[in-house]
Amino acid sequence: MYDFTMPSLGADMDKGTLVEWLVKPGDDVHRGDIVAVVETDKGAIDIEIFVAGTVRELVVPPGREVPVGALLARLDSDEVSAPAPSPAAAVSAPAAVPPSEPAAKPPPAAPAGPGGRLRVSPLARRRAAELGVELAGVRGSGPHGAITVADVEAATGAPAAAAAPADAAAQRRAMRQAIGAAMARSKREIPHYYLSETIDLSPALDWLAEENARRPVSERLLYAALLIKAVARALAEVPELNGTWRNGAFEPSAAVHVGAAIALRGGGLIAPALHDAGERDLGELMTAFRDLVRRARGGGLRSSELSDPTITVTSLGERGVETVYPVIYPPQVAIVGFGAVRERPWVVDGAVQPRQRITATLAADHRVSDGHRGGLFLHAVGQLLQQPEAL
Repeated sequence: MYDFTMPSLGADMDKGTLVEWLVKPGDDVHRGDIVAVVETDKGAIDIEIFVAGTVRELVVPPGREVPVGALLARLDSDEVSAPAPSPAAAVSAPAAVPPSEPAAKPPPAAPAGPGGRLRVSPLARRRAAELGVELAGVRGSGPHGAITVADVEAATGAPAAAAAPADAAAQRRAMRQAIGAAMARSKREIPHYYLSETIDLSPALDWLAEENARRPVSERLLYAALLIKAVARALAEVPELNGTWRNGAFEPSAAVHVGAAIALRGGGLIAPALHDAGERDLGELMTAFRDLVRRARGGGLRSSELSDPTITVTSLGERGVETVYPVIYPPQVAIVGFGAVRERPWVVDGAVQPRQRITATLAADHRVSDGHRGGLFLHAVGQLLQQPEAL
């Protein structure tokens, strides 16, 4: 028998509310299946299971708040010792501003996520319960057709409830408190060191312009994909920056799962993983990144995407910030920040030229690495960006 418990989705999560079960007793499940939806301070998350078996009992009914580690269900399974993926990270300390995405057009029918499940924001779900609205008949106007509070109220003709803004404000406060608690823990427990390096991004941007001219508009790349890929590839030279610190020791990760920090529209941050970022080609990585941004903002993130990051990348470049000083998200041991691209004088072959420069900053855990190794890592990132065609 296998006990399925409330997973930890990061250092800032100590409890969650079970929103709904997507399985019932007697159902067969397989590794990676989404079996439940859990609401945290960051929103509703699709919860996966990592054993195969048959659901014997659902212990917790929908709507109940339970702590991390609490028993949710029991399964008949031969994989009683199969480990779930380690909870590495959910939110990055510094804000990240990914590329803006156009809002999706409302679909002609009720929107659905994986397995036909409706995409509904947590606030919209609560508002629908208050108004007695059947969500299956509501058209969603959010990303990927996600149903919002406004969609629920428009479906009934009801005026916006006074409680809805209060609920939203309370949710934002809870998110800020969760992020604050995680970052306070990080600064209290992790001996940070910081390094920065200015990188000539002109070769990468010139190559990107030529590459995008050959691609359809829908498949064009943003330089964010180059930055993420360069970070992932550079970890091969300094692997001690890729992993987690647990039980008093560093646990290296063979895979590179880059947490991409995303600023949520209602406030707050989340950093789901781009799995195997170093192994994907740039087109695939860009598609995955755009999809991650949409689902982070509109619902539909999977628990493995929040528990798997082995290093985080964050950027405030689109907000004009030149240098980012990020805070490590435990139990990770490193985070990389990128600032804005700026044209500055740069000496090339003995001559001063205008070049596009970007500042890369590394925050790393001194229990695992030191400035020498961190410097090698930043240098490797810079060198990789001088040969973007090789990425």
